[in-house]
Amino acid sequence: MQKDDAKRQLRDFLDAHRDAAGIVYCMSRKKVEDTAAYLADLGFTALPYHAGLDATTRAAHQRRFLREEGVIMVATIAFGMGIDKPDVRFVVHMDLPKSLEGYYQETGRAGRDGEASEALLIYGLGDLVLLRQWIDQGEASDERKRFEHQRLNALLAYCESADCRRIPLLAAFDEVHPGACANCDNCLEPPQRIDGLELAQKLMSTIYRSGQRFGAQHVIAIVRGDLNPRIAQFKHDELSTFGIGNELTAKQWGAVVRQLLAAGLIDVAGEFGSLQLNEASRRVLRGEQPVWLRAPQMQRRERRRRGVAAGTATHGDALFERLRAWRAQTARAAGLPPYVIFHDATLAAIAAVHPESHSDLAGISGVGAKKLERYGDDLLRVLSDTSAPGG
Repeated sequence: MQKDDAKRQLRDFLDAHRDAAGIVYCMSRKKVEDTAAYLADLGFTALPYHAGLDATTRAAHQRRFLREEGVIMVATIAFGMGIDKPDVRFVVHMDLPKSLEGYYQETGRAGRDGEASEALLIYGLGDLVLLRQWIDQGEASDERKRFEHQRLNALLAYCESADCRRIPLLAAFDEVHPGACANCDNCLEPPQRIDGLELAQKLMSTIYRSGQRFGAQHVIAIVRGDLNPRIAQFKHDELSTFGIGNELTAKQWGAVVRQLLAAGLIDVAGEFGSLQLNEASRRVLRGEQPVWLRAPQMQRRERRRRGVAAGTATHGDALFERLRAWRAQTARAAGLPPYVIFHDATLAAIAAVHPESHSDLAGISGVGAKKLERYGDDLLRVLSDTSAPGG
C-alpha cells in the first residue's frame, strides 16, 4: 500500500481490529515512539519496544503484550524473535523491510493459532531510496551489495505484483505456488491491468529530457504540468513533456513509477533518488517492450474483513467478547497469558455453539479434560448470564 498518509492508513486498519493483539514494525526508534504515542492518543493500548529503552521497561512491555488482551506492540524488527504469542491477529509494517525473507519471518508472527490474521505493508518510494542508499554506502563487497540489491528488488516485485502474492513470496524460497490463494488482496480483489506503454514512454521521456538527475516527485510534477518554484528554476515548464500526463493524479503517477521500478524498466540512484533510464527503458521508448500496469485506482477500496474462522463468532460478537472478558479476568487472577486459558478459536467456537452442559463443552476443540474440570462451570455461568450484554 502506498505511503501517502501512513498514519491515516494505520488508523483505518486498526479500527477494524479493535481489542486485537498485534505488532506494528517501524524502521527507526523515533518512529516507534511517535507511532506508539499516536495510537495511544487514539485510544489503543500501544507500547513502544526498541533497543534504546532500558531493559526493565522492555521486559515490562513484553510481559504486558504476552499477558494482556488487545495490546499493540510498536517496535523495530528486533522485537518478535522467540515471542510465542499465538493469538497475534495482525502485523503492520510502516516501512519497507530489508528483504522478502525478513518480511515473511516478521508477518509469520501473526496467526500462530491457525486462525485468520492479516498483514499490512505501507511503503513509499522514499523507503526504496533509503534502503538502496544503505546498501550502496555500506562497507560490504561489491558482490555482497549486488546480492542485497537483488533481495530488495525481489521485495519490490512482491509489493507491486498484480498476481497472487503467494507466487513471488514462495519463489523467494525456491518453492512454486500455482496462485489463487484466495487470501491475499490480489486474489480477493484482482486488479485490472492496462496497457501502460504510453504512460511509461511519457515518464521516461520526461526523465531523459530533465537530465536523469531528479527524483520522482519532480519528474511527476513535470509530467502533470504542475508549475512550482523548482520547476520554474530549472525551466522545466519549457520542456516538451511538461503537462503531457495530466490525466493522472500525482498519486497515480507515483504508482506508475513504483511499478516501472519493480519491473526493472527504470532505475533509482544517487543520494537524492534520481530516476534514471537503463537498457530496458530504451526498448520501451522504441516500442519494443510491452508494459502492463495495474489500472490507476480512482477511489479508495473498502477493506474486507475476515472473521476469526469461517462460520464462527468474530470480534465484535457480544457473547464472544463476553467470553474474552472472562478469560482476561481469569488470566489476570492466575498470572497467566490469556491464550493459556483458551485460544480465541476455542472461545469463538463456544460462542457459536452455545453449549449448555459439560458434555457439550467437551465436544469443542480446545476444551480438554483438565480445562473442562477447571473452567467448565465458569464458562457455563458466562453463557447462561442473560443479564449481560449479548445474553
